[in-house]
Amino acid sequence: MRRLFTYPLAAIAAAGTALAVTGSPASAHGYVSSPPSRQALCAARAVPDCGPIQFEPQSVEGPKGQRNCNGGLSQFAVLNDNSRNWPAKAVGKTVSFSWALTARHRTSTWEYFIGDKRVAVFDDGNRQPEAVVTHQVDLSAFPGRQTVLAVWNIGDTPMAFYNCIDLNVGGGSGSAPAPTNQPTTPSTPAPTTPSQPSQSTAPSQSSAPSQSDGPGKPSAAGTWAAGTSYRTGDVVTFDGKPYQCRQGHTALRGWEPSVYTLALWLPL
Repeated sequence: MRRLFTYPLAAIAAAGTALAVTGSPASAHGYVSSPPSRQALCAARAVPDCGPIQFEPQSVEGPKGQRNCNGGLSQFAVLNDNSRNWPAKAVGKTVSFSWALTARHRTSTWEYFIGDKRVAVFDDGNRQPEAVVTHQVDLSAFPGRQTVLAVWNIGDTPMAFYNCIDLNVGGGSGSAPAPTNQPTTPSTPAPTTPSQPSQSTAPSQSSAPSQSDGPGKPSAAGTWAAGTSYRTGDVVTFDGKPYQCRQGHTALRGWEPSVYTLALWLPL
């Protein structure tokens, strides 16, 4: 599905541009970048031989109501393969899930599942989210190795975006055996009272970088290049202009700073 959209920043010269990853039939949308979803791990090459999902982690879009990692898309079937020993991120009992949105579709709800149980839902009331959306989810009832299915339900289409995130809830090395609570397809989702509207916030320029060249100084990462993993606070140059990374990600061809200024890069 292709969508036309306009970024509200003066730094973006081309309004209403249809964005697509080079070589991919799917337009850019969004994915869970932290803790890293399976598609984020593939894009960062932390898991090898993922196929096309490594080039378009934001494109796992399928009809609403599914309970699988690949949104029913056969080209992304690797995301459903639990035998690949997906790295599990060690987290506390409350987890901050951060979405990087490269197309800010109006949103009905955001849902989080473990197995057949919906553990959290955030109602956005068909509003347009910010470029970075973060939700706090209580997973204290699910200690140990778990796979969380995060779903972004679009407000004005019958489609949703799907992400699976492997976690070791309560800490540890994240090397526990394969999770027992896998996303499945329940006949009827368990009813849950909607939480408060999500707090969609984009990191400001003052966000602390993951590394620095000195106190208060961002980390210089050189000239922007596709295939490079950038962290929040990294500074690059592109077309002779400096940009600071607003959201950790692995750069893809077609995600240049001049294009994704709102979602991923802050012009300096």
